[in-house]
Parts: sequence; C-alpha cells; structure tokens
Amino acid sequence: MTTKSFWRTWPGACAIVLGVALIFFLVTEHTAHFFGALPFGILLLCPLLHMFMHKGHGSRGGNDQPKPTDTNGSKSQSGHQH
Repeated sequence: MTTKSFWRTWPGACAIVLGVALIFFLVTEHTAHFFGALPFGILLLCPLLHMFMHKGHGSRGGNDQPKPTDTNGSKSQSGHQH
C-alpha cells in the first residue's frame, strides 16, 4: 500500500492555497517593508552561509586523505584548499 504525499491531499492543497495567498498579500501590501529589510537580511545570511559552507571553524574539509607529496617526497605546502 502506498501513501499519498501530504501535498496531494485535501489539507495539503488548502495549505498551498493559503501559502500562495499569504505571499501575495505580503508582497502587495508590504513591498516597502520587504525591500527596506532586504539589505539586513542579506547581511544576516553571511554568517549562516559561512557556517554551512565551511562546516564551522574547526573543520578542514572532512576528508581523511593524506596530503599529496612533491617529487622529492616532502609534504605539499599548498595552503587552504576545498
């Protein structure tokens, strides 16, 4: 027996219609507020993106592979890599 997704049920369809209506009224009635707060929202995204993209400050990429060696056998000192 397969279950239907929530979004394909009657309450899910009502939630979609309600969400679209809310977004419509927020955009039409509060455009000035939205665009006034947009620069602050972008600035607030910077720390979040930094944490998610770099996985915090303690991580070094998450892989346990050894560093590549030069032709003379010493470890490569290439710096910060992703």
